[in-house]
Amino acid sequence: MSGDGELVTELRLRPWLRCPAMHPILRLLLALLVLTLAQGVPALELKVKVRGLKGKYEENVLALLGIYQERKDKELSIPRLEALHRRATDQIRKALAPFGLYRVRVDATLTKPTSEDGAWVAKYKVVPGKPIKVRFVKYCIKGLDNKDCVTGEGADDSAFPKKFPMKKGDVFLHSEYEKAKKEILYLATRHGHLDHKLTRSRVSIDLDAYKADIEFRLDTGHPYSLGEVSFTQDLIGDRYLRRFIGFKPGDPYDPEALLTLQGRLIGMEYYKKVEIVPHKEAAGAERTVPIEVIATPNKANKYRLGLGYATDVGPRVTLEWRRRYLTRQGHRFKLETSISRPFQVLKSDYQIPIRNPLLDYLTIRSDLRVFDSAGRKGNIQSLKVAHSVLTPSGWRRTLGIDYHREQFEITADDRELVNELVPSITWSKRITDDPVYTRNGYKIKLALLGTLKGLISPASYLSGSARFKWIKSFRDDYRLIARSDLGMTWASSVFDLPASRRYFAGGDNSIRGWGLDVLGPNDLAINQNVGGRYLAVGSLELERRIKGNWSGAVFTDFGNAFDPDFTREAEVGAGLGVRWRSPIGQIRLDVAFALTKEGNPPRLHIVIGPDL
Repeated sequence: MSGDGELVTELRLRPWLRCPAMHPILRLLLALLVLTLAQGVPALELKVKVRGLKGKYEENVLALLGIYQERKDKELSIPRLEALHRRATDQIRKALAPFGLYRVRVDATLTKPTSEDGAWVAKYKVVPGKPIKVRFVKYCIKGLDNKDCVTGEGADDSAFPKKFPMKKGDVFLHSEYEKAKKEILYLATRHGHLDHKLTRSRVSIDLDAYKADIEFRLDTGHPYSLGEVSFTQDLIGDRYLRRFIGFKPGDPYDPEALLTLQGRLIGMEYYKKVEIVPHKEAAGAERTVPIEVIATPNKANKYRLGLGYATDVGPRVTLEWRRRYLTRQGHRFKLETSISRPFQVLKSDYQIPIRNPLLDYLTIRSDLRVFDSAGRKGNIQSLKVAHSVLTPSGWRRTLGIDYHREQFEITADDRELVNELVPSITWSKRITDDPVYTRNGYKIKLALLGTLKGLISPASYLSGSARFKWIKSFRDDYRLIARSDLGMTWASSVFDLPASRRYFAGGDNSIRGWGLDVLGPNDLAINQNVGGRYLAVGSLELERRIKGNWSGAVFTDFGNAFDPDFTREAEVGAGLGVRWRSPIGQIRLDVAFALTKEGNPPRLHIVIGPDL
């Protein structure tokens, strides 16, 4: 039924509904019938076609074209449809104006349906024409030999562009004009001109000449500078907090410097809220703005419970307690325990911020651990003092000395209690676009450690190692992942080294297809793996996204732990894997085959966690 038919039906029924002699129940039934007939009227079917536009032009027109946005509205009526069609031409022109298109021709037609169940068709053939161009720009900097000027004490400030970003002959785009205007006003604020005024900002569109004229004039006013910083809080000493300030009193007023100060204080987790309050009203004749920092303390304690699983270690539970602040000098403390079948660890870390408190610190670490894997078992107690800084090139350099006490057993004849004093230095770096799911990035860690016989230690050795992992994405759905672990130890014999200083291979993050630590130099006399002084392990993996968060992978791992006193060949593993991207990192399930060992059954590897 058409819209007109619906209206006539309703008018004919209404006198009966108002009849006083009609029974109330009959009147109710007739009213329900009217509503049923009205609701049964099918909605208009409308097709909207826009021709002659592509890309961003088409997208903007469709976003602002009312008849297109309402084409599926079930309550759309013929009068509403016709009104929307009348407005369409102006809406198309307005949608194209931001792109500099002011001579837009629109051929608009609205066709009624040719059958009862047919559709209305609205067609708009658009000829956008050429974009309008800039004829002249009235803008300059005081002191230059051109026609216009930026006035005030900041007019000669080199931070301001000598020419307006849009010039004669450019296509006039509203978005580019607004961007240029905002950038200049931002520069005024960034360089301390807090009283700047935009006294002239006008664009004139001459449709006859088809040109755009720009007028822009800025009065910068007097520049301000940053003053002394005061802290409103009673948690951390002001002397320590001043190390977070990246500017000096008298520097040009810069909002970015204040945001940086706020970010640094929040980043240390001492405070849950930091408010930076510039007191411009107290600037005085020198126009120096005092800065007040109002900080609300964070909770002192933070707790974390972690659950994980990997084939090498089975289920793993991690508990962590962090004390965000201990003293008025910003000292911090962390206690963590990790429990799994082959490894139990309890470690503490006391940090003392130094130099740049965000990046550099002294640390005192204690470490208690029990280990029992296929290659070794024992326990370790260690106490380490270290100095850790971030270098200008982005490397984390840690220089420390470690008192190390280890009781271990590798074979029945290779067990010992060892005390050592071990100096060490490490360099580490991580670059990633996403720490949970990395599409492009890498991490690298270099370490050098050793000890001398007689310096508590029973033997001398020097050990160097390098670990590297690299991830590169290509063609949207692919990731190439490469990994390498290299190690070399200079020692008279592998038996001079405690278990934790020897190299073993095999496992989820080493050579898949074998269990944890089962690979390494084999002592033929006892037919057991005793570990080695050298390590060379590599891995290549190709991953492809299948659908959503699911992906598949093929991989190969190769290498081994070696020692000159024993024979050991390189091993190769390969396999297939399935990945699911979770909020805490990928869940990786791999089936690996030990290609260089006959009769070795396929091994399942499951790992949960971030890529880097």
